Amino acid sequence: MVSSLGKGLTAASIGYLLECRGIKIAMLKLDPYLNVDPGTMNPFQHGEVYVTDDGAETDLDLGHYYRYTHSPLTRASNATSGQIYDTVIKKERKGEYLGKTVQVIPHVTDEIKARIEACSVQEPDTEVVLVEIGGTIGDIESLPFLEAIRQFRHARPADCMNIHLTYVPYLKAAGEVKTKPTQHSVQALREIGIIPDMIICRCEQSLNEELKEKISLFCNVRKEAVIDEKDVEHSIYEVPGMLHRQGLDLMICEMLHLEKGTSDLSRWEKMVHSVLHPKGKVVIGIVGKYMDHQDAYKSVFEALHHGAAAAGVELEIRKFESDRIVENGSVEQAIGGCEGYLVPGGFGSRGWEGKILTAHYCRTKNIPYFGLCLGMQVMLVEFARYALGLKEAHSTEVDPNTPDPVVSMLAEQKQLQNLGGTMRLGAYPCELKPGSLAEQAYGKKLIWERHRHRYEFNNAYKKAFEEKGMLFSGKLERGELCEISEVAGHPWMLGVQFHPEFKSKPLEPHPLFCDFIRTILLHRTKVQSSVNQACSKS
Repeated sequence: MVSSLGKGLTAASIGYLLECRGIKIAMLKLDPYLNVDPGTMNPFQHGEVYVTDDGAETDLDLGHYYRYTHSPLTRASNATSGQIYDTVIKKERKGEYLGKTVQVIPHVTDEIKARIEACSVQEPDTEVVLVEIGGTIGDIESLPFLEAIRQFRHARPADCMNIHLTYVPYLKAAGEVKTKPTQHSVQALREIGIIPDMIICRCEQSLNEELKEKISLFCNVRKEAVIDEKDVEHSIYEVPGMLHRQGLDLMICEMLHLEKGTSDLSRWEKMVHSVLHPKGKVVIGIVGKYMDHQDAYKSVFEALHHGAAAAGVELEIRKFESDRIVENGSVEQAIGGCEGYLVPGGFGSRGWEGKILTAHYCRTKNIPYFGLCLGMQVMLVEFARYALGLKEAHSTEVDPNTPDPVVSMLAEQKQLQNLGGTMRLGAYPCELKPGSLAEQAYGKKLIWERHRHRYEFNNAYKKAFEEKGMLFSGKLERGELCEISEVAGHPWMLGVQFHPEFKSKPLEPHPLFCDFIRTILLHRTKVQSSVNQACSKS
């Protein structure tokens, strides 16, 4: 009905509830935009780009799918109009349509249906495919996807159901909840041949029985299939429980004639309870260039929350635009007051020097620092400038003519002309050095993590770095590329070339985020103890 209603969170919550009943699911996001994937899109427009193990750059909703479910997530889990049309045009050029006139119906819609089929066979024994369609009802670009869904259900009437997520606004001036927008969006759906079996209503407060009866009557949906999804006060992880208590998962099983199983949400509810009842608080600053957009670092925020919940504390995130740090003149005044800092991934030169100042501030003040992808490169350039004395050290992404290219482009990237889908993408193995912070956090010597970058640490400087106290604690298995670096003697200053945030779940928090939070809490205790001892001596 409108964008930003939370379709991805709702779909992921439904997926989790079905898995709790022992049903094996797969999830698919269909996006109407013409980009082949979101890899070249500005985070201000689209939010973060989520990366799968097989190297697909996908919509951020796949991050929700990963955090809530165990659905397989591969290239088959996300399809855009750009991919669909690209495939159809290539088939036409090869003559696969045998001279027929290529049209939206049936050729484009057939390709969309084929993507749904492909998603269903990623793993054997998949029982339910949850398909989320991006955009809003009535958008021109969404129509081929909706038509494909209509056709898919027409061919399999007993195996499909349609769930419509809608908005039921509360008009403060009138003091009333209005159902008319929902009635109109359902009418628009019915005009193109799609009749909802269930309506989930995003709302500020729970709907009373009278409102549900009204929606049921005017939208031709059973009253019990009108579900309210009220805004949660504290955590998005409250949503599955809210939907379960209204019988949503049971109704889906009945409508699709699935074995109902026994639902067990105990682990999830225990996790939510720890989030809602913390025993303290930790304050972490995130220094990036897209901080004004809440979805640009979505997985980073969630992974930090997972680490905080595992430690039993509340997380307060303070956001700092990196390009404003230099303008402020004082790093302490610009970002001071946090117990730890994280510099996330990104591209381009904007805000680069602000991130360098952040790394320098953390290293010299013994404040825990976590660098992700670009954040590790920032940490290494700062170390080169201030610990090695290489004042003009840089990344060639920012300064191609630097005399000390501490970070430089991967050799295989230099000849590439296209930007989309040409980086080092997907999961790679990494060997950890025994006794390092990284090895202690992971508790094992070989890990697999997901990458999305073009630039790497220049190993020509490795020996000089090590002599000054930099530990390269992780490297590409059977290779020499630096994957993890640590500053020796620092409480916790660690950078990774990959994106660990993509593999963190609320029930399975990522070990590095857990260790980062745990170290901050331990460091706080040590600092307080030192202060107390100094005060007692004075």
